[in-house]
Amino acid sequence: MEGAGFQLPDLEGIRRGLRRPSHRLPGSEPRWRRRRTSALTGCARCPAEVAAAISSRPGPWAPCATRVMRTEAEVAGQPLEPGDFVQLPVPIIQQLYHWDCGLACSRMVLRYLGQLDDEEFENALQELHLTRSIWTIDLAYLMRHFGVRHRFCTQTLGVDKGYKNQSFYRKHFDTEETRVNQLFAQAKACEVQVEKCTVSVQDIQAHLAQGHVAIVLVNSGVLHCDLCSSPVKYCCFTPSGHRCFCRTPDYQGHFIVLRGYNRATGCIFYNNPAYADRMCSTSISNFEEARTSYGTDEDILFVYLDS
Repeated sequence: MEGAGFQLPDLEGIRRGLRRPSHRLPGSEPRWRRRRTSALTGCARCPAEVAAAISSRPGPWAPCATRVMRTEAEVAGQPLEPGDFVQLPVPIIQQLYHWDCGLACSRMVLRYLGQLDDEEFENALQELHLTRSIWTIDLAYLMRHFGVRHRFCTQTLGVDKGYKNQSFYRKHFDTEETRVNQLFAQAKACEVQVEKCTVSVQDIQAHLAQGHVAIVLVNSGVLHCDLCSSPVKYCCFTPSGHRCFCRTPDYQGHFIVLRGYNRATGCIFYNNPAYADRMCSTSISNFEEARTSYGTDEDILFVYLDS
């Protein structure tokens, strides 16, 4: 073979070449070397790696600015402007019962802020007398208890008497009306920030772009995740082995945590406490329909990273 001009490859040279730093321009690397990015996260890291990174260090975390993130739009040659894509590493905590979605969302937020202590959290629930009927104003008081800067925006400063005829509110309405109205009345004195106002999607996106998060009350019967194969029966969070006799109501209140958005695809990213293993995504139009449904009062609790 030597007479035919064949030479053994310079293996040591190849090894040296592989160790050299690359001077290729971004995006010019061979296709086989590119890592596939997710349409959901826009991040080259797999979900397991991201989850491990989140759980391995306490918050607070910056709004993913520390990670190089690429969306499908960027891969296709359509770079996004700063602020067009946000995905905050908010940890997911699943609710335990059918009624504690708001508390699970509060745990997610406090862990994101690096302020979650399970024993202290349980003590706070007892001190604030939080039971199985959790309203958004309760979550605002909970944030105040932990010294977290917040802003609770709603359309009704108190309880809407029209909800008495709603099946979702009927069971606890008579006993809760006085308590909830009193919380609203005492909010200013207790330094709980409550404001009657309308919030736009642009306001929400601007809030998320700063690394802040928000807890939103939605109608779960309207909210649909584009990534989940089948809808969850929120009224069926009962212990294993219990049979469900529920019917689909006109309104089913449910709390979620907003964690980002993608303007290019027109979607909102959120954590649904119904799940323990995924981040959800829905269109802005569906999100708006779910959060403005009658029964929600358009409640949104803005929570700030610099607390």
